[in-house]
Amino acid sequence: MTSNGLEAVFLENRARLLRFLAARGAGEAAEDLLQDLWFKLSAATTGPIANPLSYLYRAADNLMRDRYRAVRQSELRDSAWQESTGATVVGVSDEPSSERALIAREDLRRVEAALAEIGDRPRLIFRRHRIEGEGQREIAAALGVSLSTVESDLRKAYRAILLAKGAGDDEA
Repeated sequence: MTSNGLEAVFLENRARLLRFLAARGAGEAAEDLLQDLWFKLSAATTGPIANPLSYLYRAADNLMRDRYRAVRQSELRDSAWQESTGATVVGVSDEPSSERALIAREDLRRVEAALAEIGDRPRLIFRRHRIEGEGQREIAAALGVSLSTVESDLRKAYRAILLAKGAGDDEA
């Protein structure tokens, strides 16, 4: 059966194919899938097909599976994007739970205490670099110390923070 013959079988069985897609879960997309199938048939150059109706059912089923996979991938991609960007999710509050807020305040208290123990200059360098966004060279010039001193003080601050965070994990 040629492409024209296959199109004729398609047109004769259009309603059956539509019901097939709807029954397989295509829902409102059944009409769109059927149109996609028509476009593929119109563009395809096929050789003889022994059972054209079975061929059409198989092609319709494959299109539906492809559409399902595409929708599923899109949903997963959107979900991952929302999680990574902290985007608002309908029905979910953007406010952290009271438990998470309490844990965050306790973590902050531990980090601030750890930074207070390392001395004024390392704490100042850490604040200027990590919070205010100043470059290490600018900090070194402003404080009249070497770049290696700034780097060393930052390492002290990072180590103190890691130890403070580790102490919080032990308490849990």
